[in-house]
Amino acid sequence: MALNNLSVAGKLVQLQDGIKYAYVHVAAKESKPTFLLLHGFPSSSYDWRFQVRTLTSLGYGVVVPDLLGYGDTDKPTEPEAYGLKKMATDFVEILNKESIGTVIGVGHDWGVGLLSRLLNYFPDKFSAVVFVSVPYMEPSDAMNAMTEQLFGYPTFGYWEFFNDDDAAEICDHHNESFTSLVYPHDPELWKTHLGPRGAAKAWITANTITALPQWLSESEVTTHNQILAKGGYVGPLNWYKATIRGLHAGEDALIPEDNKFVNVPALVILSDNDYVTRAEVAMQLSPARLKNYTIKKLEGCGHWIQLEKRDEFSQMLVDFAEGQAN
Repeated sequence: MALNNLSVAGKLVQLQDGIKYAYVHVAAKESKPTFLLLHGFPSSSYDWRFQVRTLTSLGYGVVVPDLLGYGDTDKPTEPEAYGLKKMATDFVEILNKESIGTVIGVGHDWGVGLLSRLLNYFPDKFSAVVFVSVPYMEPSDAMNAMTEQLFGYPTFGYWEFFNDDDAAEICDHHNESFTSLVYPHDPELWKTHLGPRGAAKAWITANTITALPQWLSESEVTTHNQILAKGGYVGPLNWYKATIRGLHAGEDALIPEDNKFVNVPALVILSDNDYVTRAEVAMQLSPARLKNYTIKKLEGCGHWIQLEKRDEFSQMLVDFAEGQAN
């Protein structure tokens, strides 16, 4: 698995629905809680390498999966396989297999989408939750209209490109260009080359390549690309296609109203230089559904908080866990 460079043993388990999931589980020591770390797009369990090192050294347990479509986990090619309720059910099965009662759920980017549905369908599995970069919400075209009015550009305009049938092929063919856009050396590039409609496709098809950010080394990018190459962008982009095409709508409509609120303690960690999943939106939306929450915003940081501010972010997780124990 992607975390093997930390000498952490990975597992590959076939679930009742036939899907094989790859994940790392390090058991908690004494009475410490376990963190469930859910990565985003286009990532893998490798995103959490610094947090795994810190948390396990302090005795915390971790469950760190490659989500569906990524790494060593199965990669169905049809968007219908990426139902959030189905994936949430898979993770409860994994937690039960590992005899884990409750966890502190941590989601970044699309991991927040999955964490949100886990809370809706299985709230009893969580003692607390952490939303990173993205609040408890689902972006939509209505969100594009709102952000265009607020910020002068639609922050999720790239979703239209991701929904194209040939988007995965384009991203695979121009992977170095796409990687330089997803991990920008200048976060403001997202204002002009990711958020606006048509901008991401134009950047990638022109094979535009820029320097890496200081917080990401060449060797780390190589590892990231090796992991992503195991299945390419078909699986990762299916997370977008399933939502854009309304494949979750029927199940979501059946969620009881009471389950749409988050009753456990929640920490929302945001950053000031994220120009797609903007802190202003998260701060506005969080009070609507979170009953007991704290918002922290990191200065001088873009979207990849767990990588850019690795030590500060890891300490936030530790402080949050200790706060629940007191």
